[in-house]
Amino acid sequence: MKNIVVLTGAGISAESGIKTFRDADGLWEGYDVMEVASPQGWQKNPKLVLQFYNDRRRQLSEVHPNAAHKALVQLEEQYHVTIITQNVDDLHERAGSSHVVHLHGELLKARSQKNPDEVIPCTNDINYGDTCKYGQQLRPHIVWFGEEVPMLETAISLTEKADILIIIGTSMQVYPAANLVHYVTPGIPKYFVDPAPAITDKSIQVIAKKASLGVPELVTKLLEHV
Repeated sequence: MKNIVVLTGAGISAESGIKTFRDADGLWEGYDVMEVASPQGWQKNPKLVLQFYNDRRRQLSEVHPNAAHKALVQLEEQYHVTIITQNVDDLHERAGSSHVVHLHGELLKARSQKNPDEVIPCTNDINYGDTCKYGQQLRPHIVWFGEEVPMLETAISLTEKADILIIIGTSMQVYPAANLVHYVTPGIPKYFVDPAPAITDKSIQVIAKKASLGVPELVTKLLEHV
């Protein structure tokens, strides 16, 4: 069974109603991203940061996987599929995907402020004063700007084993995630689904459509030509 690795970005979640900051001059839901997505912002105003992610968590409960998320699940009928996502939502999992790697963390998890390996499920609000079992303040399990990406090596290893690479809804300008495309075996099929693809690599087949249209189209093609 061939390995398909799928790299997904904000574009696939945006169609479900999750707002992004890349299209809004660095603002995320009206906040400067450095206020709510950096260690400096956390040190300056942890209560603001906690409230921001509490709001995002509530928003996540109100949205649903779209046609693109659901189509990727169908690929598992004929391929071994791994999704490497920059998104912190759980829409891939809720759609039914079996193997999802979150590069930038997960909204529905919290971790210790001091020990990044102390991670727990989190479906409710995190309040200032909530602590892990070691007595340290809990924070969102999100990789903020300037922090290491702990799942990067795993993502590189998986990408190196890909027989087919699919890129969906990402600017390919967010590093280190954007570098993953350079780890695939030369010559394997590569597809890029995005309505405004900013890419010049001629070896990548572009489907210039939004994810909910382009992904089902690509999935149908791949299932017909196994």
